[in-house]
Amino acid sequence: MNSLPTPPAPESEEALIAAIAHAFEGLSRQLKQIGTYVEQHRGQVGIQSIQQVAEHCEVQPSAVVRFAKHFGFSGFTEMQKLFRDGLARQISPSRDYQSRIRGAIESGAKDLSSADIVHAVIGGGIAGMEELQSSLQEPAFEAAVDLLFRADTVWLMATRRSFAISTYLTYALQHTEKRVQHITAMGNMQDGQLRGLRPGDVMVAISFAPYAPETESIVAEAHARGARIICITDSSLSPMARLAQTSILVNETSVFGFRALTNTMAVVQSLFMALAYRLELQYEPTRPRQP
Repeated sequence: MNSLPTPPAPESEEALIAAIAHAFEGLSRQLKQIGTYVEQHRGQVGIQSIQQVAEHCEVQPSAVVRFAKHFGFSGFTEMQKLFRDGLARQISPSRDYQSRIRGAIESGAKDLSSADIVHAVIGGGIAGMEELQSSLQEPAFEAAVDLLFRADTVWLMATRRSFAISTYLTYALQHTEKRVQHITAMGNMQDGQLRGLRPGDVMVAISFAPYAPETESIVAEAHARGARIICITDSSLSPMARLAQTSILVNETSVFGFRALTNTMAVVQSLFMALAYRLELQYEPTRPRQP
């Protein structure tokens, strides 16, 4: 029996990531690990050796070669070429400065001033915003705005470091006429909070690797109940993204081991502003209550 012909290799990063997402459920466990790593660490894949990629994926180098061939490449080197062209665009003075400060700390430097630290944090934020601007998938963003526009009830779910983002978006959406439900998970009562969800409601779920199990569980339940999901996450291969009608992918910079929230906050503020524009909201300043 003749085997099926190997599909042609993708010609861009975006095409490869789309191919991985399309084939993901049918991949073996090892190939899934590699696919997830490739999707989340495109810049590193462009400069790492096959041994380094294999080590990060906890597989043998032969599995990385098998992964590349599965998607139509002759081997790892040919696949790696896709990721090299974009590397120069990702390098900026601020990112370089951030790397110098991080290197100083890791080498045991004791003479960093507070100004050095704040400049590193700001520089990391600027670099992250520049990358977000160039990588934002506009169709996914437009789809999210459209879902919010058409929804009568919007649910929001996030925990841990993402909780601040969902809290802000809850506050912003309360300036519309939509019913807004923020699942806070206080007292571990998130399942009870979800009981009012109805088919056709929209849920905005925010989570980044390692994905919060509480958020994963709520998204799965909301999806089973017929909700439409907007996912803000870092990978199209995340468990939530695979259940979502649209996913906005956001990667944050990390400075001194602390991941920023700069990009994610910019995305949700932009979501609300775009929605407000569609709704033609009029600005009404908050007035103090009369005694």
